Amino acid sequence: MLNEPWFSGISRPSRYLGNEINRVRKDPGRTEVSVALAFPDVYEVGMSHLGLKILYHILNSREWLAAERVFAPWTDMEHELRTRNLPLVALESGRPLSDFDIVGFSLQHELCYTNVLNMLDLGGIPLLRSERDGTAPLVIAGGPACFNPEPVADFFDAVVIGDGEAAALDICRVVREARRGNLLEKDELYSRLRRIEGVYLPADFRVHYTSSGAVQRVEPLVPGHSVIKKAVVPDIEAFPFPDRPVVPFAGLVHDRLAVEITRGCTRGCRFCQAGMIYRPVRERRPESILSLAERGLRHTGYEEMSLLSLSSGDYSCIESVLTRLMDFGAAKKVAVSLPSLRVDSLGPSLIRQVKRVRKTGFTIAPEAGNERLRRVINKGLTRSEILETAADVYRAGWNLLKLYFMIGLPTETERDLDDIVRLAGDIVRLSGTKGKRIRLNVAVSSFVPKAHTPFMWAPQIPVEESRRRIRFLQKKLGRLPVRMKWNDPGMSWLEGVFSRGDRRLGGALTAAWKRGARFDAWREQFRPERWRDAFEAAGVDPEPIVSRERSLEEPLPWDHIHCGVRKEYLREEWRRALREEVTPDCREKCLNCGVCDHKTVFPVVHKDRELPSVLGPLPEAPSGASWRYRLVFTKTGPARYLGHLELVRVFTRAFRRMEVRLAFSKGFHPMPKVSFACALPVGTESTAETVDIEVTEPLEEAAFRERANRQLPEGISVSGVMRIPPGKRKERLRESRFRIFLNGIQVKEEDLDRFLETSRFPVVRVNRKGEQRVDMRALVREMAFVSPGEIRLVVQHVPGPELKPAEIVRRVFSLEASSVFRLRILKTGQVFG
Repeated sequence: MLNEPWFSGISRPSRYLGNEINRVRKDPGRTEVSVALAFPDVYEVGMSHLGLKILYHILNSREWLAAERVFAPWTDMEHELRTRNLPLVALESGRPLSDFDIVGFSLQHELCYTNVLNMLDLGGIPLLRSERDGTAPLVIAGGPACFNPEPVADFFDAVVIGDGEAAALDICRVVREARRGNLLEKDELYSRLRRIEGVYLPADFRVHYTSSGAVQRVEPLVPGHSVIKKAVVPDIEAFPFPDRPVVPFAGLVHDRLAVEITRGCTRGCRFCQAGMIYRPVRERRPESILSLAERGLRHTGYEEMSLLSLSSGDYSCIESVLTRLMDFGAAKKVAVSLPSLRVDSLGPSLIRQVKRVRKTGFTIAPEAGNERLRRVINKGLTRSEILETAADVYRAGWNLLKLYFMIGLPTETERDLDDIVRLAGDIVRLSGTKGKRIRLNVAVSSFVPKAHTPFMWAPQIPVEESRRRIRFLQKKLGRLPVRMKWNDPGMSWLEGVFSRGDRRLGGALTAAWKRGARFDAWREQFRPERWRDAFEAAGVDPEPIVSRERSLEEPLPWDHIHCGVRKEYLREEWRRALREEVTPDCREKCLNCGVCDHKTVFPVVHKDRELPSVLGPLPEAPSGASWRYRLVFTKTGPARYLGHLELVRVFTRAFRRMEVRLAFSKGFHPMPKVSFACALPVGTESTAETVDIEVTEPLEEAAFRERANRQLPEGISVSGVMRIPPGKRKERLRESRFRIFLNGIQVKEEDLDRFLETSRFPVVRVNRKGEQRVDMRALVREMAFVSPGEIRLVVQHVPGPELKPAEIVRRVFSLEASSVFRLRILKTGQVFG
């Protein structure tokens, strides 16, 4: 596929390469079980997800197991696959999904469901469980959306409820035993799978409905198997955490090393599904965090790391751990971020640590505009706490604050919306020591009731009402120096349908997919009319699912799924919400929610622990002297599909893994002194690329080249390392030389003759910045046929806009835009001066 001409024409081809640093590639013939870890979104989103990295690491640590990755192809890639009748394949081996023993999907939210169907279809796997025989892969799912698996129950053989580490391994063991014993019939496989804690088999239950279409009851079909209890890992350190994760080339949504410091949250926000389903709180030991951070940075070369938790500031040893990591990060030029900080966990000393990080923005999530509504949702923040934190953060150096609110929360009134505006206005009026105004972003999303939360009985406001409230806030906030963003209410409505829906939605989901629904969580891809048609075609009225307030006693589609929190506890929390009563943090006192048995499952916290010196000595500060070197390297094979920014990441992270003492620029955001001569177009190969680096200690050229090539991916190889003499001025790239292989494209030599004879050849170049006029003739120093199928091209680099070699060839010979992807372009030299 990588060598096909069409591959050069798709967007971000590095998504599909699979040759990243630290990826695990096993011989399928030497393993007993193969698993495709499928993430139903694009590569940049999926590779940001920590759960995928954890399972990839755990499964591949077993010699008999091979875990590979596959992501949802973007629309242009899907078009090419379907046009050419090619299957969706895993990155590591290039095998179709249908060749795997297990295909496991990570369901992080409800708007990814059409992508699941699309990936199954592209992978050659029948969509419905009932249509798959014993030769098809076992199709399973896991993730937070699985706590109401009913809308997608017809598509999966098994669903993992809860923590996936142990269950994933147990499922693989069952498949291995079945293969060894040639027991591939579904009934036999199912009988073994249902013994695994947290594994739900949709075929084991039948749903009965009332005449009005509501769920009447969920009937268990297997005796003694009426409720599925979630799987809980009592100690998150019982399973190995990835300290050598895959290092992508593409820029990810969260492009950094991630270390999970805590799983679970004790705050009890009544709208928050994660806070309920991930209980109890389990902290990682501080020494483990420090060790994982050090090893992870050493093995990846990341320039940033993140401490992940539902509420990072609640980690018992956060200040001491953060202080140690900040010291380490400052010496290594590594930024440390805490993505989930609550206002009431931010003391002055913690803010002093956080302000050492790059101050790109600081987020405060009041969720509601006043204390009354925050009592309803059990987020006990006072107005003064929010304003005090905003002032402290601004004084600490941030000049951009972000506020996050929800609209449509239970009991919300117009006054609550007004109070959002008042709170934003009060924060805008805060000023720092220099009298500067705070820049403020306000993000608004529509509340979506979720299963297993106290608000699962609440109605969701209609789409038009969401839009009215957004317009209300737009008008009021428009009078302030505030930038407002909001989620599409139609997308929130669809999320609400599937978050509390039942099995009847499977038909509507299939109908929407057949009508072209894909990437419904992407605003530019979401088409509500497809869903309206799909619900009508399936004979399903979604409005009662999303907008009806439910009785506390009526059966719910997910009643047979037990998240650990007692339903009666959730009922009482709903009543307390309506009474505007706050429930305390269960770190202070057990609230008897039902999750902990206090024998094997209980909160794990690490208070008052001494931190050992696991990070080792910090590097000495550079002396001030520096040395400059030029590296010559090739960029061929799969590496030709890396964009320029991706190439920069490849080299800077390789240098970090090598522990090269790079020199950095000065200022708040120091950057390594690494400079490439020019940006090579995606798809173009080269045997003569250069990058200049500045280091604070001299290099031994031959040894450095050998070490660098061990850290660089396939297709990139350093062929020379030369020291740049001290005091030599920086040279400018004058020209680049190319060989153009036509690969059967028919061109006329007289077209080239006419081009060379003209003194000017004006063209209009269109890019993201608009239209630019370029004299193409001034860019071409030499262009000639070497043979009927090869052209030599020498391009001059002059001030102003430039053109890619493929674009020059296309315009000289008046070729169709699609035909240039058949060209093979090889850069063979550069001239500096």
